[in-house]
Amino acid sequence: MSAEPTQPAPPSQDATAQPPTAQPPTAQPPTAQPPTAQPLPDQHKIHRTRISGLWVAIASFAVVLLLLLIFIWQNNEDVRISYLGAHGQLPLGVALLLAAVCGVLLTVLAGTARILQLHATARRHRRADRKATTAAPRSPA
Repeated sequence: MSAEPTQPAPPSQDATAQPPTAQPPTAQPPTAQPPTAQPLPDQHKIHRTRISGLWVAIASFAVVLLLLLIFIWQNNEDVRISYLGAHGQLPLGVALLLAAVCGVLLTVLAGTARILQLHATARRHRRADRKATTAAPRSPA
């Protein structure tokens, strides 16, 4: 058997080239990119309206009502209720919901009183401002 001298494999780069840098692995083939979206003109943009806000509010209230219904349904054991000499029995869920509604009504009453107070103060300030501007002497122009 003749032994041939083995030759080293030729280098893939010449000696003056820089060492290869690590390339980030590409795990997925590139997908087709949608064309870049052009900004829409103002007349084509859909703006929020009161009706859209109302729709969101109604949907939110429907979800809350559904959760309350589930709460009442799951807590239907009767409890004895006494309030200012009145006695009765209610399902636990209804009693708790009634207490929460009464708390909300008290908060609304306090808020309404404060809003009316602020409206009255603003009305007094507007009247005072009108009197001040009409009573001020006009300078010759």
